[in-house]
Amino acid sequence: MLTRKQHQLLMFIQKRLQEAGVPPSFDEMKDALDLKSKSGIHRLITALEERGFIRRLPNRARALEILKLPESAASVAAVATSATTNAASNVADSTARAARAANDDNPGFASIPVMGRIAAGTPISAIQENTHMVTVSPEMLGGGEHYALEVKGDSMIEAGILDGDTVVIQKAGTATPGDIVVALIDDEEATLKTFRRQGQDIALEAANPAYETRVFGPDRVDVQGKLVGLVRSYH
Repeated sequence: MLTRKQHQLLMFIQKRLQEAGVPPSFDEMKDALDLKSKSGIHRLITALEERGFIRRLPNRARALEILKLPESAASVAAVATSATTNAASNVADSTARAARAANDDNPGFASIPVMGRIAAGTPISAIQENTHMVTVSPEMLGGGEHYALEVKGDSMIEAGILDGDTVVIQKAGTATPGDIVVALIDDEEATLKTFRRQGQDIALEAANPAYETRVFGPDRVDVQGKLVGLVRSYH
């Protein structure tokens, strides 16, 4: 499943190839997606390549090849507009059905969907797909909707969150300074960090001195949820 920015970039490259026969430059991609720097484009290109949508041709400048497009591209594009609510509702319904079935098999426990990986270290592309379910104690959950993410990285180790842990997240669009949150940066990069304020800006603070606090304008950060619990497996 592609994020909105990944899909926008893929369709922009496809359109430019059809019109001009050559892919757009990184500056053109940056301007088209209204990103602040070309580093965001590099991450999107890498994510599309890892997912098998494009291929970078070696030893050729600006050489990109489209390998495939998302199924029903028009429907995917519509997700970014008025169809977002319907799509989210369908996902929520299917997730709820899966959770109910899992709860029937585990009386006294609650099951929530694991929606992919979250970066606690070097940023990785946002991943939004229901990979499996995890069973947790109902005491871990408050009101509202919840989901889980697998942690990749070590930037939150001093908060007791280790590489390979599964964090339980309560869906929320706002946060209080000091909350550990899932933050989506520029619609392309997801990370798990402590939420702080620096004037009007948002600071995403690591719990590891090896990582610097990152500061963004409020329009660049979208809070996706707050940490409420953690699941750890011992092998």
